[in-house]
Amino acid sequence: MNRPIATVTSLRRKSLHEELAESLRELIVSGELKPGEKVPEKDLCEMFSVSRTPLREALKVMAADGLVYLEPNRGAWVTPITVEDIEEVFPVMGALEALSGELACQNITDAEIAHVRSLHEKMVREYEAGNLADYFHINQEIHEAILAAARNKTLSTQYMSLATRVRRARYVANMTAERWKQATEEHELILNCLEARDGARLAEILKDHLKNKLETVKDWLISQEEGQV
Repeated sequence: MNRPIATVTSLRRKSLHEELAESLRELIVSGELKPGEKVPEKDLCEMFSVSRTPLREALKVMAADGLVYLEPNRGAWVTPITVEDIEEVFPVMGALEALSGELACQNITDAEIAHVRSLHEKMVREYEAGNLADYFHINQEIHEAILAAARNKTLSTQYMSLATRVRRARYVANMTAERWKQATEEHELILNCLEARDGARLAEILKDHLKNKLETVKDWLISQEEGQV
């Protein structure tokens, strides 16, 4: 007997612990849960009105993503950001960004390019206004729009598994006015390559873009370490 079409086509809803994991990611990326800090399970249960069971399931997901580490009978801690970690993650993310750019240039529609241009113009306005948090948010939307245009689910899965670690490192590091200006100019080049559908050149720019982000975060981490000496 054939199953009812409603059963076949019904969409899977996110579980509670998956929703909690998304909320915890944002708390970590924004710095509300700081690197090296113990995760306040009781406070989070009260904040989200949940029991400890789904919260601990969410923390297991976060641990698999490398955002927290778990100690038996002691709880969870937010993973510190280290030079070694970012030197491992950023080059891989750069390669994924480069591939997403190449594939996007092959598959992107005119409407999608227009959407990216609209996002870029909004991002530039936030840059000119000095709104770094809003700039970062729109910046991420641009990179995710390029990823979506690549039309490759495997690439998207690998990309998103690392994206939060990259965002967190970028968010906590102080970006100089010079580097912010450079990053904005790089995004202008990214847009130009998309409009020209020049995949090879876009791949190069995206890899350099991540390399420059890596240097920004490394400089900040080293300055933090020197300040503690």
